[in-house]
Amino acid sequence: MDRRSFLKNMGMAGGAVMLASSPWLSAFSETENTKKEIARLGIIGPGSRGQFLMSFLKKNAKVEVVALCDIYQPSIDGALKLYPEATVYKDYRKLLEDRRVDAVLIATPLNTHFQIAMDAFDAGKHVFCEKALAMTIADCYQMYQKHRETGKVFFAGQQRLFDPRYIRAMEMVQQGVFGDIEAIRTFWFRNNDWRRPVPSPELERHINWRLYNEYSKGLMTELACHQIQIGTWAMQNIPDKVMGHGAITHWKDGREVYDNVSCIYVFDNGVKLNFESVISNKFYGLEEQILGNLGTVEPEKGKYYFENVEPAPGFLQLINDIENSLFDSLPFAGTSWAPETANVNKGEYIIGEKPTSDGTSLMLDAFVEAVITGKQPEKIAEEGYYASVLCLLGHEAIEKEQIVPFPDAYKINYLNHKITA
Repeated sequence: MDRRSFLKNMGMAGGAVMLASSPWLSAFSETENTKKEIARLGIIGPGSRGQFLMSFLKKNAKVEVVALCDIYQPSIDGALKLYPEATVYKDYRKLLEDRRVDAVLIATPLNTHFQIAMDAFDAGKHVFCEKALAMTIADCYQMYQKHRETGKVFFAGQQRLFDPRYIRAMEMVQQGVFGDIEAIRTFWFRNNDWRRPVPSPELERHINWRLYNEYSKGLMTELACHQIQIGTWAMQNIPDKVMGHGAITHWKDGREVYDNVSCIYVFDNGVKLNFESVISNKFYGLEEQILGNLGTVEPEKGKYYFENVEPAPGFLQLINDIENSLFDSLPFAGTSWAPETANVNKGEYIIGEKPTSDGTSLMLDAFVEAVITGKQPEKIAEEGYYASVLCLLGHEAIEKEQIVPFPDAYKINYLNHKITA
């Protein structure tokens, strides 16, 4: 769904409810008034992810990428194919001195996010920072507070916040369509070693930074950061504690981060959010499953299912006949292996169509609108903050092999965390 179609749909009946569940969409409220405006961006870290984001920015007539910064020349060469007129810097601090730059997009390795973002805020720039925000909870907190102090726009790379499937799903969840949320299951499975080709041995840690503890928290910051945020968005609540486990079971190739992890986050009402990731089996792919007592929604698949869908009578009769022929009588409780609803309930598409995008384009368009207007969309910085903090808290629980409570020192005024001091 492109920006024009999305904005048109927002104007239809139900738009107010949509804004209530996803208030950051207010970034688009002045889109008609900003038609002739330009946001001038600097890209810090135009590698594979940075260039992916730039490919969407290129389609937005309100964007001009005026500066690029990277220490790896192949990344600069690729970025210049998209924006050949951009000024190139090797030192991001020089880019921040460029007065043409209104805002920066940070897509560097995780261990560099904090200092770059803090310096950017101090330089008077608006900031888009890829997730996770930082390597430590304390640094995430400082980044958020710096955003508040400077009043500059602050986005984290949580594209599901702008995915039409997720927006509509959360609208339905918070309207009670699926009843009370009883559990949330999330998983992200792949089957690859997560390595990239290295042209020279001394570049191993530079290119494959995600595999080493000095630069990365592995699966928790790279994948869990997306899916845990879905849980807090659906619950409108922040979990109280987390427990977890991680290991290297398959890719024993010198990496330091785990190749499989599992965490359980617990909310104050007893509801649990599970996250699991294995990167040596891809059969089940990725999904978030929000389970209510009246129905289930799978936003990534773009579908929802109600509980009261019954299997076809003819199919149940077939099962009865088979069991009768095998055992001569029905089991005490009826058919013992009659399939549950999932086997026969085909569900409905959330937005009436098969999903085709993940919200990245709309997220970047919203950032551009916010940069032009200078207005921070409501609640998006807070969602980004908690997504990063919670994935880091999960990593801490894995490392300590303990139940870790959410630390009071890093709570902000959002959802069930109400700070009075």
